Amino acid sequence: MTVPAETIAAVATAPGAGGVGIVRVAGPAAAAIATAVLGNCPVPRRAVFRHFRDAAGVIDSGIALFFAGPASYTGDDVLELHGHGGPVVLDLLLRRVLELGARAARPGEFTERAFLNGKLDLAQAEAVADLIEAGTAQAARAAQRSLDGEFSRRVHGLVEQLIGLRSYIEASIDFVDEEIDFLSEGHIAERIKALHEALAAVQYAARQGVLLHDGMTVVLAGRPNAGKSSLLNRLAGSERAIVTEVPGTTRDILRERLQLDGMPLHLIDTAGLREAADVVEREGIRRAWGEIEKADRILLMIDDAVGVTDEDRAIAAALPAGPGLTVLRNKIDLSGASPGHGEGELGDELRISATRAIGIDELREHLKACMGYRVAGEGGFSARRRHLDALARATASVDAARRRLAPPAAELIAEELRQAQQALGEITGEFTSEDLLGRIFSSFCIGK
Repeated sequence: MTVPAETIAAVATAPGAGGVGIVRVAGPAAAAIATAVLGNCPVPRRAVFRHFRDAAGVIDSGIALFFAGPASYTGDDVLELHGHGGPVVLDLLLRRVLELGARAARPGEFTERAFLNGKLDLAQAEAVADLIEAGTAQAARAAQRSLDGEFSRRVHGLVEQLIGLRSYIEASIDFVDEEIDFLSEGHIAERIKALHEALAAVQYAARQGVLLHDGMTVVLAGRPNAGKSSLLNRLAGSERAIVTEVPGTTRDILRERLQLDGMPLHLIDTAGLREAADVVEREGIRRAWGEIEKADRILLMIDDAVGVTDEDRAIAAALPAGPGLTVLRNKIDLSGASPGHGEGELGDELRISATRAIGIDELREHLKACMGYRVAGEGGFSARRRHLDALARATASVDAARRRLAPPAAELIAEELRQAQQALGEITGEFTSEDLLGRIFSSFCIGK
């Protein structure tokens, strides 16, 4: 893959009116564009006040910054024009830059160039988007640690272990005539075991990073009037859902984004599940089942004052097998039951009262435990599901290499370790495809 020679430009600030707006330009024509717009190209890395001009006169005035490559974000020559944040002004300025030979940048193209120019590896580049999109303070800190290279350093450490093992094992193939049985020595098994343990530690940290990035999707399901909307309001800390005594009040999907000690929680309230004659309610129920299919965890709400009904049993039997299930025996303030956690008729259950906030803290801890989430420490970093897939494939290859030790099969062990190294290389971009890069960078915002 080569870095394109074109000059690209985009508005780097968010759409809408604001105090400051930035047009970013990167590529070989950046200096010439600076001269045409500003009158001359500023001294690199020094902020200067300038009028921004087009063929008709002054468009705006503000701060100009020029970064000569390779000492820039992308590794190219980069020009930034910091003007007033009105959309019309920014559009005029961007149009002038495009007239002077730049083309409109694709989403994420500036960061893609930083990767292609060796300024960032792929895990660091993805951390840029994670930092922008972070929904919690912990997620932002974890993304910054990945951007600083924490995740990449952990991966490079694993790769170094693999290279050392591969070198030793391939030597046993090259020097087979010397009658030295390298593989019969116990320390090879010990080194593979140590590699496996190191992989497991990175996998665990990466899973925490994915939780910080993606969070947990929880769907509230159950019969009408079981207390789903009351629970959403309690967890949200505000009256987000309408709560009445009339069954079927909730007819559409209601979403709330919360956080549990830094883990994003996507909470979804759904229509009560029952046979409905009303066409609007039937559509709400159809949508409810669609959300249930995609959930990480289903909270099946039971009215404990009534007890488990045949309708509850039918709903539980119809739930998909994929998402985890927790039965919430709600309204214990009416039934007189004690709060707690245990095994019930329909599975794992918690006894709570949404209106009286009984058992809510236990529910929060239960949800974190279901996802295996631990509050991120100083060594945490952001990660994505593709990273977990690559780590899983590397682990599977290392496991296969361990099995090849008895009886020893040097060529097969070496091949398994090579595949493990390639899987890890996909995380940092050492081994990657243009299709993968396209998918990754297309998810970025324009101007970054």
